Amino acid sequence: MRKDMIIESAEILCVGTEILIGDIVNTNAAFISRELAELGIGQFYQAVVGDNPCRLKRALSEALERSSLVIMTGGLGPTYDDLTKETAAALMGREITVHERSMERLTAMFETRGISMTENNRKQAMMPAGAVVFDNNNGTAPGCAIEDAERGKIVIMMPGPPREMKAMWAESVRPYLEDFTDSVFASRNVNIVGLGESKLEEMLHDLMLEAKNPTVAPYCSEAEVRLRVTASAHTREEALKLCDSMIERIRQSEAAPYIYGIDTSLEEALAAALIARGLTVSTAESCTGGLIGKSITDIAGTSACYRGGVISYSCDVKRDVLGVREESLAETGYDAVSAQVALEMAEGVLKLTGSDIGISTTGLAGPAGGSDDKPVGLVYIGIAAKRGGRINTKVIECHFLGTRGHIRVCACKRAFGEVIQLLREWE
Repeated sequence: MRKDMIIESAEILCVGTEILIGDIVNTNAAFISRELAELGIGQFYQAVVGDNPCRLKRALSEALERSSLVIMTGGLGPTYDDLTKETAAALMGREITVHERSMERLTAMFETRGISMTENNRKQAMMPAGAVVFDNNNGTAPGCAIEDAERGKIVIMMPGPPREMKAMWAESVRPYLEDFTDSVFASRNVNIVGLGESKLEEMLHDLMLEAKNPTVAPYCSEAEVRLRVTASAHTREEALKLCDSMIERIRQSEAAPYIYGIDTSLEEALAAALIARGLTVSTAESCTGGLIGKSITDIAGTSACYRGGVISYSCDVKRDVLGVREESLAETGYDAVSAQVALEMAEGVLKLTGSDIGISTTGLAGPAGGSDDKPVGLVYIGIAAKRGGRINTKVIECHFLGTRGHIRVCACKRAFGEVIQLLREWE
């Protein structure tokens, strides 16, 4: 660990008018925030500033007043409005000079591509004097760090494109920052479905209050909850051991039946559970419109467990392809939203594809089409499963709130959770 400088707090300053006006989403700040947390470096501010030299200078000056480390992304390119290095160098009292290694790399890169390097590209090899330079192996603009030991300040600059920034962080910036800290943080996520955040907090209230290292905090997302377990130690391995010890305590709690995995997603957990058991699944979707099938096949290797699906949006397809009875459809007034239709859809796709488990969804995702008897958000999830020569069925009635997209995602995740629970019951 370096003793000459201490990083007391960090701040993120992302540069780019395109971020400021919402043309692109600022994913860089979220990524860097997570990385700083793992390094045990506290962060209290982050900001976005457009490509304006006066506003950029003011924003960086204020950040340096508040924090000992400022991490900047963007504004390192060859064009006239890329002014991050120049602004930072001026505030840190450094001249801009040619960095010979960067110039050689840049020249060789253009020669390899068979492209003439324009004069403005040379700007990317100009660096603040005395800076620690970070090579860019995925683009043309190198990054750098300016240290001011007397003031106890560091400014780190990285390119704006996330692909370049993340690679530079992993290869150069994170190892550089590790020299400034004697502890690291590590987090693991306990993934939970079938419980709301408030109910989960009630179950684990005492454990959360007494937990100091690691800490335990609940976070709610669409149709599921995760518990983030975070520990501090001298090494990442020691911190992860502390996390794992706390996770074992959580597994012994009332929440245990609702845990579907650690550091995973519902789709990954379902696919892994099916593949491990040598089972296959198929889908019959109405209101989810293929989202369940897409979510499963987004996971690499799911050809081993997913046989196929039917998007049966119309009653004709439900009847002619899946074998849903005309009587069942008629009883719904031909909106096909009922427990019986969901059951027959699941049975139909099971028989049609020859899979071990069939999943179906039918409901009202909105925004229109609801009634007092069948409000928007009413969804039936059907599950048909072959076991021991018999077909067992189950239908779950759900009432979701929110937008059309949210209702569809909730139905998808609830279906995955029900199948995972079914597989556990078979053990």
